[in-house]
Amino acid sequence: MRRIAIVGSGPSGCFTAQALLKARPGWTVDVFDTLPVPFGLVRYGVAPDHQGTKAITRQFERVFERQGARFFGNVTLGRDVTLEALRGAYDAVVLATGLAGDRDHGLGEASGIVGAGALTRSLYDHPDASHLPDVRGDVIVLGNGNVAVDLLRLLAKTADELQDSDLGPAASAWLAARPVKSLTILGRSAAAAARFDPVMIRELGKLQGVTIRVTDLPPAGGNKTVEALAALDGIATGPRSVLFRFGCQPAGIGTDAGGRIRALRVEGPSGPEILPCDTLITAIGFRCDGALDRDVLIAGAEDAETGRIAPGLYAAGWFRRGPRGTIPENRADSIALAERIVADVEAMPVTQRAGVDVLPESHKVVDWAAWKRLDAIETGQAPPGRCRTKISTRHDMLKLSRQSENAP
Repeated sequence: MRRIAIVGSGPSGCFTAQALLKARPGWTVDVFDTLPVPFGLVRYGVAPDHQGTKAITRQFERVFERQGARFFGNVTLGRDVTLEALRGAYDAVVLATGLAGDRDHGLGEASGIVGAGALTRSLYDHPDASHLPDVRGDVIVLGNGNVAVDLLRLLAKTADELQDSDLGPAASAWLAARPVKSLTILGRSAAAAARFDPVMIRELGKLQGVTIRVTDLPPAGGNKTVEALAALDGIATGPRSVLFRFGCQPAGIGTDAGGRIRALRVEGPSGPEILPCDTLITAIGFRCDGALDRDVLIAGAEDAETGRIAPGLYAAGWFRRGPRGTIPENRADSIALAERIVADVEAMPVTQRAGVDVLPESHKVVDWAAWKRLDAIETGQAPPGRCRTKISTRHDMLKLSRQSENAP
């Protein structure tokens, strides 16, 4: 029997498992995750008010409940098991751990500068997140992608507009208390090159309590993103100012005596400008957080384009391609990778593999059944107006999964 290990249970990991088991139903596919819960980016990266996008987890559930993939949560590569041990125990190992670190903005250090990755982890109850930061005053979101739009939308929404989300109580209270005066989304590229999904831009037109302006727009010329942005300009449903600007290269920051950012210097379309800025949220992309030496692995890959790092070792999703691509694009990437793995593995001689015996017997693994018990707790404790309240610490996840297992 062939054995495949996938490290990471986010979209790319689940799509790869799905494609492998569709092609070879008799194979063993084990999915490991450092967290005690599955789904990675869908759980901790997709905005809480985008439950339609999060519904992809229903498809992923079938991978474990119908196709036979096995989930091993609370397993950290490098701490609980080495990459070498996995490679010795499986015919192929797929690294699908994504990219969790914020890319360096290069503007220097100051309080009031917040990375989008760090902020979303805090907002979305990631167990390794830091405390929610002090976001206030004139807020600039630096970035031209969907993460920037997510944060802008959440900061602009009223409490009523967050109904039916899975935003937790701490994040809900934090958003309600934010003394935000204005919101500017600042793009370094021209509007026509922005990476926003036009659907997400059009969604901003439904916001209540905002006045939206969009500047530096060229003629649409058939560009759907520019068309969507132009349609936002002039919407006025309330007093909170929302401004889109493009073609502005950050050149430096100004701080007060306490070291907090108070201004952002930019090279704008008409020359140098100084923009008031009490909080700068950088949404300029992601990098490896250091848990795996991703850059070295990809640089030395036999065929990085198809995801083959070395014989029996592969990379999927953002871990391979860098921080770009939507969930559907990563699905296509995973299907192609699964085809490559099937071809490579079937060309190998059949050997005896130890599989999950690489883990110590005493290790506290959270399996699929334990996750489903946690899932029931989260949905069952949701207050009115929320579809779930996430368990936000590893300690509680592990404790509750064991308590639920032993309950009468």
